[in-house]
Amino acid sequence: MTRESDPGDGPASDLDQSARCQGTGERGPLAQGEIAPSAHGEIAPSAQGEIARGTTVIATTLKTLPGSPGVYRMLDRRGEALYVGKANNLKKRVSSYCHVDRLPHRLQRMVAATVSLEVVTTHTETEALLLESNLIKRLKPRYNVLLRDDKSFPYILIADDHEFPQIVKHRGARARPGTYFGPFASAGAVNRTVTALEKGFLLRSCGDGVFSIRTRPCLMYQIKRCSAPCVARIGAADYGELVRQARDFLTGRSHGMQRDLAESMQEASDRRDFESAAVYRDRIRALTQVQSRQDINLEGLEGLDDADVVAAHQQAGETSIQVFFFRAGRNYGNRAYFPRHDKALSPEEVLSAFVPQFYENKPVPKTILLSHALNGQALIAEALSIRAERAIKFLKPARGPKRKLVEHALSNARDAMARRLAESSAQRELLEGLADRLGLDSPPGRIEVYDNSHISGTDPYGAMIVAGPEGFMKNAYRKYRIKHALNPDGGDDYAMMREVLTRRFSRALKEDPGREGEQWPGLLLIDGGKGQLSTVREALADLGLSDIPVAGIAKGPERNAGREQIFLAESDQPLLLEPRDPVLYFLQRLRDEAHRFVIGSHRTGRAKSRLRSALDGVPGIGAKRKKALLHRFGSAQAVARAGLADLESVEGINKVVAKKVYDYFHTDG
Repeated sequence: MTRESDPGDGPASDLDQSARCQGTGERGPLAQGEIAPSAHGEIAPSAQGEIARGTTVIATTLKTLPGSPGVYRMLDRRGEALYVGKANNLKKRVSSYCHVDRLPHRLQRMVAATVSLEVVTTHTETEALLLESNLIKRLKPRYNVLLRDDKSFPYILIADDHEFPQIVKHRGARARPGTYFGPFASAGAVNRTVTALEKGFLLRSCGDGVFSIRTRPCLMYQIKRCSAPCVARIGAADYGELVRQARDFLTGRSHGMQRDLAESMQEASDRRDFESAAVYRDRIRALTQVQSRQDINLEGLEGLDDADVVAAHQQAGETSIQVFFFRAGRNYGNRAYFPRHDKALSPEEVLSAFVPQFYENKPVPKTILLSHALNGQALIAEALSIRAERAIKFLKPARGPKRKLVEHALSNARDAMARRLAESSAQRELLEGLADRLGLDSPPGRIEVYDNSHISGTDPYGAMIVAGPEGFMKNAYRKYRIKHALNPDGGDDYAMMREVLTRRFSRALKEDPGREGEQWPGLLLIDGGKGQLSTVREALADLGLSDIPVAGIAKGPERNAGREQIFLAESDQPLLLEPRDPVLYFLQRLRDEAHRFVIGSHRTGRAKSRLRSALDGVPGIGAKRKKALLHRFGSAQAVARAGLADLESVEGINKVVAKKVYDYFHTDG
């Protein structure tokens, strides 16, 4: 976002002379990619030349810029976005980058790296803000405040596309007809709530394909978590009443529901129908469990049934942001975020960038409580209101119950920051210890770990996991389906490793031939011994990358964990660490994470292969018909067991195709 980091709105100027755009400033601590100052503290002549080039680019573009709202992008020599900003007056805003001596050092570096500038005009500043947040999330520019961990939130869905609606956990696009409840902060919270709702309202969670082929109640009915509508143990009208009750409960309209259930339990008990009474008792317990986890004290919080609480805490140049979700008067959990930003930015500036990015792809509640006022708060509220198609209100409470909610969120933000700093400190110590044990020049900022998985050469996969100063970097994980290194007699682990390394670093060299980006590792760790290590060294040498440090980790002579051997290219003898050495535990954890990830990739690929082998050989079955069959029956095995009449009832499957499918699975030989 630009509000927190733009240098301000200076007077507009055509700036025909690029020299008017040059300037210098005092330097702060150097970071990766910074322009180095001279010994006297001034910007070195080479850096001044880069700044002059950048300001020339800006000045040239400035001559043709309009004085209207829009979004601008600073691009580097690879065409990647350095910075995305919005402006109510593009000419006025961009001209401020020409006064380099007034810019913070971070933006001086940005100007020096700029080789081109792209502009998109909009009708209003609000449209510019919406476009800006979208581009920041998509392009992830280096000099913007970035929301790094932005996974989609889970919801509870009560579907409407079946006579007997299904209750299920849902992620992603909300395209399926039904009612969505959420967002929940974690999958665990959704799973617990769905389980409790199954007990409380006996709604089915099985897929439509499974539902259609049941001939007797499943285990969920036996453990009293489903009313078994699949085998007509309950009618459509009675099941519909359960669905209505579940919706009322999730939307906060549950007053009197537990009282009615208690009365029904008592009536069943008076009739000596103790089995029915026990069902009502279990339903009451399940609903009470949900309420005890999620209910909040709404006294003095009228109008906050649908609200988020967003609080920011800064320490050691980092910002911890806590977001609490309140829906229908219930607490749906909270999540911590640590956006990437310049250390000089204030909490207000970070929040001003965070909020539009956060709600760019999420439903916006009616009210958002804030720990700090936003820069351009009215503009952000207007933009979110347009997106939500209703009024959105920001509040920064100073006292009362609303302030207590914000203080609670701030307390969680402080605790999350303390945990993060402790983990970061421990991680730094481990990286320093690793560099010392392996003889590296400095602690590696990026460690890549490689492993392979296959069964006698079938469905072979390679995988790369990445770790750094902040722990595992899961958004950088990659899996590789082996294409060429196949051996009819079994898997060739050496050839697989060579293929993975060649593919990974050939692409890296193509994208960043100067090796200036952050994607280059400070250490490669291979799950294997001397043979795998030699293969990796050869693959890197073929690509001209012999300077990347490589180590292999293998079990000890007795194959027992705790006595791993560390193989280094520079030594004929493996390195044995002490059994209780924290660095050894760290290496084991890296190796085990790579093993977990590649095994999961292999199993997923193997399952897809089995699915392909079951249906793809059927003549006349393409992707659409296969999807229709799987949606109807739930699995390829169920398709194989289906009768001819059942196959003919599937939408898109005519009698001729149904006969082909049936004959394919039922013809002997």
